[in-house]
Amino acid sequence: MAFAQSYAPRLDLRQSQSLVMTPQLRQAIQLLQFSNLEATAFIEDELLKNPLLEREIGGETVAAIEASAETISPVPDDPASMAAAGMLPDSATTSLDLDTRNVYDVGTNADGYGGAGLSGEDDDWNPLEALAAERPHLREYLEQQARLTFSAREDLLIAMAMIVVLEPTGWLGETPEILAAALGVALPRFEAVRAIMMRFDPVGVFATSLAECLAAQLAEQNRLDPAMQALLDNLPLLARRELRSLQDICGVDAADLADMIAELKRLDPKPGAKFDSEPLRPLIPDVLMRPAPLAEDGAPDWLLEINPETMPRLLIRRGFHARLVASANKETKSFLSEQLQSANWLVKALEARAQTILRVSAEIVRRQDGFFRHGISHLRPLTLRDIAAEVELHESTVSRVTSNKSIATPRGIFELKFFFTTALAGANGETHSAETVRHRVAQIIGGENPKNILSDDAVAAILQKEGIDIARRTVAKYRDALRIPGSAQRRREKIPA
Repeated sequence: MAFAQSYAPRLDLRQSQSLVMTPQLRQAIQLLQFSNLEATAFIEDELLKNPLLEREIGGETVAAIEASAETISPVPDDPASMAAAGMLPDSATTSLDLDTRNVYDVGTNADGYGGAGLSGEDDDWNPLEALAAERPHLREYLEQQARLTFSAREDLLIAMAMIVVLEPTGWLGETPEILAAALGVALPRFEAVRAIMMRFDPVGVFATSLAECLAAQLAEQNRLDPAMQALLDNLPLLARRELRSLQDICGVDAADLADMIAELKRLDPKPGAKFDSEPLRPLIPDVLMRPAPLAEDGAPDWLLEINPETMPRLLIRRGFHARLVASANKETKSFLSEQLQSANWLVKALEARAQTILRVSAEIVRRQDGFFRHGISHLRPLTLRDIAAEVELHESTVSRVTSNKSIATPRGIFELKFFFTTALAGANGETHSAETVRHRVAQIIGGENPKNILSDDAVAAILQKEGIDIARRTVAKYRDALRIPGSAQRRREKIPA
């Protein structure tokens, strides 16, 4: 018997669970990943959008500070009002015939250096800071020198073309052959212009190699003798620390070669970098850690808090909301209701963010207590899974909490990611932090005898005797990460020529 398939529509009731990523949930996850400075920028944007939010400053709200400022009576500016207010001196008691030759008014600009006299703004103006802020960019600075140097139009065009392809380091971005061909000029003409421009300030710009850059600076100092030129022509030997070969090539002894190398170190290999580089920004910690009163065992405990300097405190203007709703129409009430809901969510999300960061940070501090008390040799292996299991959060949440955040500790400021290191097995079943092993590798190599340079195999053998199961290739990897040269190069460096 065959049954025909039925394609008739029907209505079924099913029950299922699903996770919907609402905009608020998405923003809460994003807030958790933000650093304090990024979260502050987000809050500033919300303050502009939402009239029911206000920032608390020093225990007072911004609205209260503005209201108190509005209650201050304005200062009269006409003579009659000033006299009525008693702000003018009494002619009977004050003499107008004063000797002002020895009087100095800090608000004037008699010498041309007062900030208020120049700009009419506040008195915090610093002429030195303003001069530093107006420093020209590298290309602008070189263009000014080129216009003052070259009178021929063709030479000036060649100079401007080189300035266009100049790299931020000050080196030429293309080879002279390619640029000369692109400009349609003879290579000797191009090189003649480039030779002049390499003596521009800063000296060494428009070089095509490290040797050429350093040679220009030495020539400017009248120090480019044949021995120094031979040293510049053999910089790869210097990088490999083959000092004996360099002595033979340059025709100098060990003392002279050491002086020549020291002179090279005083030069600037990237003369243009100091112009276009942005000032270094200080690392502002998101979490502050300080020792608490001594515990029963005499060891200090630790107190953690979110850095209050970087996280503003938000308040909801509920009284302002109630006054507006009382006389608002339906559309305004709907708008205010949405803004109140958004404000409530943001305050709760920020509170949850702070609590989550503190929970994760406290667990990291508890796990790495030995590091804070005794140093990097006591840094323990730690993974995101370890922290997630202890604070009952998902690994992805712990990863977001520790991303882009730092903590200020008695040992310095560290990123939270610093405390997560892989584990290396030990001979007795104990695990060791990879960061601790790297530190131990640096200690062993730093304390080696110059007459007995240790190979990677020898370092691995020492660590294995200390109970750390490590291979030679792992030692080599850690040594490269620490920028420590190999045993052959260290032997050339430490054994006197």
